[in-house]
Amino acid sequence: MANKIIYSKEAPAPIGPYSQAVQAGNTLFVSGQIALDAATGELINENITEETHAVMKNLDAILTESGYSFGDVVKCSIFIKSMDDFGTINEAYGQYFKSNPPARETVEVSRLPKDVQVEISCIAIKS
Repeated sequence: MANKIIYSKEAPAPIGPYSQAVQAGNTLFVSGQIALDAATGELINENITEETHAVMKNLDAILTESGYSFGDVVKCSIFIKSMDDFGTINEAYGQYFKSNPPARETVEVSRLPKDVQVEISCIAIKS
């Protein structure tokens, strides 16, 4: 079975040579999302809470386009510019996983695309 490339107009277009997501069988691999507005291409980064919600909205758009939801997510990777923002990011992120949250790691990095504060990717599986 061939991999299926996923593209949602409700999420920002890739800013490099990668796909928003790739479905391999019943597993969906969603590329790291940042807080870009899909319609305008502008960053949504007034504060870290707003930025995190924008990232999660982009992930949701890609999951929805693929026929998946946050309930199908089994793993997330969170990359943040400052571990000082961990609690605030965690609070916003947690609103999308109210029960049975996925496995994840959170890693502080020196720099992210477009100098954003947070980037999140995920893996989802349909049973």
